[in-house]
Amino acid sequence: MQSTLIKSLIEGEVPFVLIGGMAAVAHGSSLMTRDLDVCVPVEAATFLRIQSALVSHNPRVRAGSGWIPLDLSQEFADRLRNLYVVTDLGKLDCLGEVAGIGDYQAALADSIELQLDGRSCRTLSLDALIRSKEAMGRPRDLLAVTELRALRESSRGDE
Repeated sequence: MQSTLIKSLIEGEVPFVLIGGMAAVAHGSSLMTRDLDVCVPVEAATFLRIQSALVSHNPRVRAGSGWIPLDLSQEFADRLRNLYVVTDLGKLDCLGEVAGIGDYQAALADSIELQLDGRSCRTLSLDALIRSKEAMGRPRDLLAVTELRALRESSRGDE
């Protein structure tokens, strides 16, 4: 389901860098993830593209104790720094900054291009992903760091 969300973002020409758990999976991690995290430019045009890209997946945002349809105006999109959406395919967190990395431009500079389901996708490099997970410092992120370091070591052995 997350690959369908990624496909929708790519086809919707949304600029993004894959971060978080799915980035770890893209690098070969066996850890499970429940949502899709991406870093995006903090611009109204980006958030409006995200809205358009997700329209067929019933996008909703949290409002109070419930969820309402995603319906951004230009003025509201201008004020956003992050966008947290739930769709029929799962959760999507669109972040303006990545812990330990910085904003979209920093994430883009520290990313590599990977093929996911036959589509090209910018993804945090393995070293950047490790830095990000360490900066988050949550137990699940630190667990992921252990596996990501092992993946990094095994990939260096292949060189």
